[in-house]
Amino acid sequence: MASNNHGTDTIWKDRKHILWFPWTFTKYSISNDRLIIERGLLKTVVDETLLYRIVDITMEQSLAGKLFGTGTLRISAKVDKTPEIRLANIARPREIRTLLSELVEESRHRRNVVGKEFYSGSRYPGNDSDEDNDDISDDEL
Repeated sequence: MASNNHGTDTIWKDRKHILWFPWTFTKYSISNDRLIIERGLLKTVVDETLLYRIVDITMEQSLAGKLFGTGTLRISAKVDKTPEIRLANIARPREIRTLLSELVEESRHRRNVVGKEFYSGSRYPGNDSDEDNDDISDDEL
């Protein structure tokens, strides 16, 4: 784990690769329960997604990617702006998919987010109201 200049711990970082070399201005990182994508040289855009909002992770890897150890992760998230996030052409995609999946579960556990609260869209962590699921028990979900 490395610490960046903002005082946060970076768990993983990489760049988008071209021809299996990280020669792009797209950077990916995971730190403090967040997935961060930074794009651009002259104008920089930073997108941030909370890990507990990630619902699905799919790995894509071509034959060339298998030979050179790169691939793309397609991430589905419960967010309005960008429901699908792509970590394009990253190194060690299988290892990063496993790491990200474990971090998502840890983040949900720390925030006490459970399935019915997360997937229903009408309840949020910390909201103790049961009015939308009064007749459904946890065992039925």
